[in-house]
Amino acid sequence: MLHYAVVFLIIALLAAAAGFGGIAGEAAGIAQVLFFIFIVLFVLSLIFGKRGTTTV
Repeated sequence: MLHYAVVFLIIALLAAAAGFGGIAGEAAGIAQVLFFIFIVLFVLSLIFGKRGTTTV
């Protein structure tokens, strides 16, 4: 998912450099949403991933 966020960020930067403001804004918005979803899932996996292991 982080890969898609980076891809949309690059698309936004290229579109902004070419002068396509609407496309750049939408791509940046999508990249931002994907990045925050990635962060939430990453934190949840850190919290709940530790619960399954038991050492003796």
